[in-house]
Amino acid sequence: MSQVNPIPEGCAGLIPHLVVKGCDKALDFYKKAFGAEEICRMPSPDGRVMHAEIRIGSAMIFLADDFPEYCGGKARNPQALGATPVTLHQYVKNCDAAIDRAVKAGAKVTMPAADMFWGDRYGIVTDPFGHSWAFATHIKDMTPDEMAQAAEAAFAGAGN
Repeated sequence: MSQVNPIPEGCAGLIPHLVVKGCDKALDFYKKAFGAEEICRMPSPDGRVMHAEIRIGSAMIFLADDFPEYCGGKARNPQALGATPVTLHQYVKNCDAAIDRAVKAGAKVTMPAADMFWGDRYGIVTDPFGHSWAFATHIKDMTPDEMAQAAEAAFAGAGN
């Protein structure tokens, strides 16, 4: 009898699990926009996706359609909530190119790419399903003191 691995291959670490309205369409979008590789898709009897897995780079992401009938009658997708408090972050070789690819696939720029005080070029898009995706390219190594000084300068006068 073989030993069952308690952590499936490729599933070590933290795995985001996104709830979306229109999981089939989201899976197709993530392939086009982010180069996702679909690992599996399990439809429910009514045709919604009860579980799907994609890989972007070396990261696994789980997805499912919204099933409010099993969650106290409350929808949990970003469109129903009107926002998302979560941003999925990925370091890439060229943040501008990653953002451009996502926009061409249908994402909207939430924060245009810019050189940031912490040493990254960074920008954010929102996908058509309401999830936020940040892309960064590290462009400058900084000491903690340099970063603190740059943060102070960046926030000087903020809110005035």
